[in-house]
Amino acid sequence: MKKSIYTLLVLLFVVSCQKTVDLDNDKEEFINDLISKMTLAEKAGQMNQYNGFWDATGPMPEGDYQKKRYNELKNGQVGSMLNVIGVDEIRALQKIAVEETRLGIPLIFGHDVIHGYKTIFPIPLAESSSWDLDLMEKSARVAATEASADGLNWTFAPMVDISRDARWGRVMEGAGEDPYLGSLVAKARVHGFQGDNLNDINTIVACAKHFAGYGFSEAGRDYNTTDFNQYTLHNTIMPPFKAAVDAGVRTFMNSFNTLDEIPATGHKHIQRDILKRDWSFDGFIVSDWGSIDQMIPHGFARDGKHAAELAVLAGSDMDMESSLYVSQLVGLVESGNIAEELLNDAVRRILRVKYELGLFEDPYKYCNKERSDSELASEENMSVALDAAKKSIVLLKNNNQLLPLQKEGEKIAIIGPLANDKNSPLGNWRSQAVYNSASSVVEGMKKYKGNRTVFEKGVDLYYGKTNFHNRVKINYDDKSDFGKAKFAAATSDIVVMVLGEEGNQSGEGRSRTNIGLPGLQLELLKEISKINNNIVLVVMSGRPLDLSWEDENIPAIVQAWHLGSKSGDAIAQVLYGDYNPSGKLTMSFPRNVGQVPVYYNFKNTGRPSTSIEQVTNSGYADVENSPLYSFGHGLSYTNFSYSNFSVDSDKLGFDSKINVSVKLENTGFYKGKEVVQLYIRDIVGSIARPMKELKGFKIVELAPGESEIINFEIDSSLLEFYTYNNKWEAEVGKFHVFIGGDSNVTEFKEFYLD
Repeated sequence: MKKSIYTLLVLLFVVSCQKTVDLDNDKEEFINDLISKMTLAEKAGQMNQYNGFWDATGPMPEGDYQKKRYNELKNGQVGSMLNVIGVDEIRALQKIAVEETRLGIPLIFGHDVIHGYKTIFPIPLAESSSWDLDLMEKSARVAATEASADGLNWTFAPMVDISRDARWGRVMEGAGEDPYLGSLVAKARVHGFQGDNLNDINTIVACAKHFAGYGFSEAGRDYNTTDFNQYTLHNTIMPPFKAAVDAGVRTFMNSFNTLDEIPATGHKHIQRDILKRDWSFDGFIVSDWGSIDQMIPHGFARDGKHAAELAVLAGSDMDMESSLYVSQLVGLVESGNIAEELLNDAVRRILRVKYELGLFEDPYKYCNKERSDSELASEENMSVALDAAKKSIVLLKNNNQLLPLQKEGEKIAIIGPLANDKNSPLGNWRSQAVYNSASSVVEGMKKYKGNRTVFEKGVDLYYGKTNFHNRVKINYDDKSDFGKAKFAAATSDIVVMVLGEEGNQSGEGRSRTNIGLPGLQLELLKEISKINNNIVLVVMSGRPLDLSWEDENIPAIVQAWHLGSKSGDAIAQVLYGDYNPSGKLTMSFPRNVGQVPVYYNFKNTGRPSTSIEQVTNSGYADVENSPLYSFGHGLSYTNFSYSNFSVDSDKLGFDSKINVSVKLENTGFYKGKEVVQLYIRDIVGSIARPMKELKGFKIVELAPGESEIINFEIDSSLLEFYTYNNKWEAEVGKFHVFIGGDSNVTEFKEFYLD
């Protein structure tokens, strides 16, 4: 009986595998057959992506610009569109592509669904501070469900750039400074967007961006050049991209920057050699907006024709908004400058993703109006957003145990321009969120009826209505509301000050050299602190800020980022202790802007700095090398102690494992979560190695007085890096292992790999 069941299971497995093979063969046969029927112009068209250029549900387009694109759409010379919003618009454009072109190839519709669609989640940098991978997958799943319900099937996310420079505004869009954690976040978000099967109705194609090195833009200036060596490329920049490939991501976006003095869009080695050959990536690469054409001002391409040639040769498959592929590729093939097989390869990749989405089977599958009306910003989705917002908050400081707030009998002054701001918490990439739709801190705190609260703005942070395309107009002059705020502080027991960045002060094109509190906010904070220093400072921002004065003078500081739709409710629940904060920083906070780039996994140098009093060392004369708040830092309302740190062997072989353990105990009075972090240092390598590298973590929840033994398993794969031999391998030698609550942990155990 057991044998027959086993035989049946084997047969079912074989049949299942055969069906998968058959489906894959059907897909490739279908694609190859379709390519054989396409003209050169239609192939170039599949490689052409346009931004939405007219109201497709309205009258015929007017103007040469719109008419040209409309004619190309009808001629099968557009393969994808972006920023077309809503089922009706998408259906109308898809109808033209499917029913009015010669071959009827459907379009794929993309949009920047970065941290939510209608329901807005914490910005990715904030959400990464939860260290909760299941949560990050879930929020991406919700975003995919909402975007797909509104007709979209492709997002330009996740951004997996590693960055160490808070001046760069796009740090808000990534997972911080660490490649190990960044790789896990990339995997979680890709799976959240794409699900288990792209053919499912509620999935969208993910896009790993920006390939590669964009987070290392010099001086933190967006679109700027980069300068790093091949070891930084492979050991720091590439791991999250490789993790995205391993997770099945179907598209990549290349980056605006140069690397090796070559614009990434025209960089053959990273696109064709590494991504497509070494990593076996069979999806497609889309350029960033206009980046093919931008190789001309880079000084790398002579003109548009040359730029198109360089981009195709390098492996860029789809042209976002340069219009160069559709205008130049036919002539380049006919003149013999490029081989038609390069077009075939790019088109094959694009059609493959469309096939996997099920668009050839049903090009209107994402155009269900009833679904669109029912699935956006549901209560269930909002509850996920609230959970994500609470878990993303980081308690930076809590002197005098000022937090959590008492729930009864106190008068609380809520002060600051962001306290009643319902728009800034939505962050920079708020997609289809309604303007001013986030819950505010004032609203959240007023739900707690036991205390008497009074709100005073104190100062305007900015003027007018903000948007993605214009600079925020910061107030540097008007202090007229200082007096009201000072009176409120003087007549209150506790002051909750909500300060920081407006939501559009971080993000693309939002580089800053002054990363302190913008405008007059710090001056207001100093004035209030003279009157009543029982201050809880709530910081909203899209990047690490310079909080040096605040850290020295303010007793309690909460990093609240831009938390999305349920921001105010989440902050209030944390302040009042209904949720014990558990977030840990994934990007270091500098002591001042002169420190950046600053990061925990630095190299020791030949003259390491131990004190600012030393002269001939790698340090500053005026400030310590260490960050103000390091990677992994984050407090709780309870206390955790680490003890009984041990390693079961000091010898590790290439085919063996060792166990590292520590006892974690909740020694405080609140139930709480701790992110237990494992770091390893490779003492001697074929290249200089970081002082510490994150290699594991576990989120552990304990009740007061409860303890648990936390175990980590180490094998040689955790010790691999891109070595001087230009390959990934572990090298024999001595290692230190650390376990603690942040990257500042100093106690270590020693082991050897041999």
